Amino acid sequence: MLRTPRSIEIILAFGGFALAWLRHRPQELPQRFKQTIERLGTTFIKLAQGLSLRMDLLPKAYRDALAELQSRVAPFPGAEAIVAIETAFGAPLDQLFARFDTQPLAAASVAQIHRAEMPDGRAVIVKVRRPGIVRQVGRDLRLLRRIVRGATWLLPGLRRQRPLALIDELGKQLFGELDLRHEAQNVRRLAAALRQQGGLHVPAVIDPLVTADVMVQEFAPGRPVSERFGTPAGEELAVSLLDAYLHQLFVVGAFHADPHPGNLFARDDGRLCLHDFGLVGSLDTLSRQALGRMLEAVIYRDAEAALASAIELGFVAGAFDRRALQRGIDTILAELQGQPLAEWSLAETLWRIAQLGAGEHFRIPRHLLVLLRALFLLESTLRALDPRFDLVGELMKRREVLQTALAAPVAGPAGPRPAGQLALRSVRDLPRLLSHWLQQAQADDGRPPIAIHHRGLERLESRLERVGNRMVLALLALGLYVGGAVLMLHSAGPWLYGVPIAAVVAFVAAAGLSLKLIAAVFRSEGL
Repeated sequence: MLRTPRSIEIILAFGGFALAWLRHRPQELPQRFKQTIERLGTTFIKLAQGLSLRMDLLPKAYRDALAELQSRVAPFPGAEAIVAIETAFGAPLDQLFARFDTQPLAAASVAQIHRAEMPDGRAVIVKVRRPGIVRQVGRDLRLLRRIVRGATWLLPGLRRQRPLALIDELGKQLFGELDLRHEAQNVRRLAAALRQQGGLHVPAVIDPLVTADVMVQEFAPGRPVSERFGTPAGEELAVSLLDAYLHQLFVVGAFHADPHPGNLFARDDGRLCLHDFGLVGSLDTLSRQALGRMLEAVIYRDAEAALASAIELGFVAGAFDRRALQRGIDTILAELQGQPLAEWSLAETLWRIAQLGAGEHFRIPRHLLVLLRALFLLESTLRALDPRFDLVGELMKRREVLQTALAAPVAGPAGPRPAGQLALRSVRDLPRLLSHWLQQAQADDGRPPIAIHHRGLERLESRLERVGNRMVLALLALGLYVGGAVLMLHSAGPWLYGVPIAAVVAFVAAAGLSLKLIAAVFRSEGL
């Protein structure tokens, strides 16, 4: 049986959606789009999951539909997994594990998971990347680029959305998720940072059993948190989940960016267990502090402080009307005041504030999109666990702890940073801090109202002027010397005692300028 070429398959799939767009009601289209993506397989499912982050490009109904995408694929044979494991680690399977289940525990489009036991008796899972997936993704991305390039030629209006740049961005993200070493690094980073969180467990990576194709990780049994929704145990898990994310966001600066119920398990000891670390977000120190001030400004309806924090976070860029943005933020915050505190959505509020600063060519930075998506998922999961969960009230209870954490200097593996290095870092940060201050001081006409006063610069200006004059004299003298030499070589007349007169004049003028320059240097007592 002849198989349809992949490029034709992609064109027919999206062509079918275009026809559906003409025939169906608008509310049905997001699910039709999701079904189209599912039929195209792994590459497009993972690209669409990444695209669901782009809240600045897609309507909410489409984002919600794409976020539901699951990679429902049949497992590949256990024999192929064994070959991949032995190739990755360069040793027979029976030397690596005391027991290995050839029947996978779970299978997805990128990898599947097998249970195993280490020679020392530890229970582990072995995550094996699907054979040929990297080659398949690369081929699909090349085809997609060609199709999109042709579409932009036929429909020039598409170029404003920069679709090729978007494909490259999503493709880079996808290749990062395909490399299991990247996921292992994320696990190590968060496991070390969250070790102090008593209510949270991160299954450890078993080093050195990690390659791009295979990752061995501690087996952490548990039950899906969905079984605890709306129960007393769910209320306890909601508090643990909030504490875990406050610690990640405001203390660690790295966070598990996909906290939907499918990645959260409840252990028998009452702790939460996090799974799937393919997507991890990060916030630098200043962003963490700005986020903390933003949340406080929202809670206390401080539009001016919220705008300052939005600028520092990067939600607002370029020239803007400060008063108009502040009025817009105040309107958003005023709408919250009429709602019960337990119904406030801080994630939705931050997103609405971010949209106020969106211009025609504005794109919210990817790390902020990852943050916003994680906050939306976190709120949704918290309220599924405890429908009466009062997010604002819980944050208020932890206000002093958060302020202490944000004010504390960040300590690395070698301990706190020495004071001299902190001072040097402050000096390096001055240009960026000045930029933030200028943005916050920006007036309606785009010019910050700044008056600069100085004393004692007149002498410096005079010295700079003299230095400039001397440089001009030196360049003139050099030019005359070169010109005189050229005239001598070409024997250009008229002549005086066998020497070209023009060359003599050039040398005399150059010598005069040189003497004047030397005299000026001696008068200033130094070069």
